[in-house]
Amino acid sequence: MASYHEHNEAKLTPGLIERLREGDDLALISDAGTPLLSDPGSRLVSAAIDAGIVVNPIPGASALLSALVASGIGTERFTFYGFLPRKGRERAAALAELASLPHTAVVYEAPTRLAETLADLEAVGAGQKKIAVAREMTKQYEEVRRGTVSMLRAYYHETPPRGEVVIVLAGSEQRAVEESDVRARARVLAAEGRSARDVVAQLVAELGVPRNKAYQIANEERDA
Repeated sequence: MASYHEHNEAKLTPGLIERLREGDDLALISDAGTPLLSDPGSRLVSAAIDAGIVVNPIPGASALLSALVASGIGTERFTFYGFLPRKGRERAAALAELASLPHTAVVYEAPTRLAETLADLEAVGAGQKKIAVAREMTKQYEEVRRGTVSMLRAYYHETPPRGEVVIVLAGSEQRAVEESDVRARARVLAAEGRSARDVVAQLVAELGVPRNKAYQIANEERDA
């Protein structure tokens, strides 16, 4: 056995590929979940494919798929986000995208940050969206809680979870909105002292406005 992780995969990959070329069979195993899904392995799999080596997947425990199946939320189409950025513009952009996404989103989260992430989703207008929080999937203490973002934010603020956590968030309902209503909302938000970025995020989350259109309207109303 060889320990293979994010800190040594670049160094170990060439040697592992050479063993495969020489005829050895190797199995890439994750200590929990499935390799490559928020776990190392992509570099090795890509290198093996480039070397003409056959890669065979073996189905196993997957928190991503287990949570999605047990969530009760639509599975026809979904986007897997892995772990969200922890701070800054990248996090704000990811949260705004989650709030306006028209189909199901699946997110991994650390138990210590779950309540904060749900509060952030609530703050960008996703408080009434359906959500499932799945904990310790396929393990002894498996648990799935369902409700709205606001409901589960309140619950996990008082009851911090333990173990591995998966968030399954329902997509936004598509609705027709008059541009005059969007502009009126943009003016109200700007009058509240919100930054242009915040105004755009709120327009996208609340009204389902395409991001490019929201930027255009936010800038035009600010200049006006």
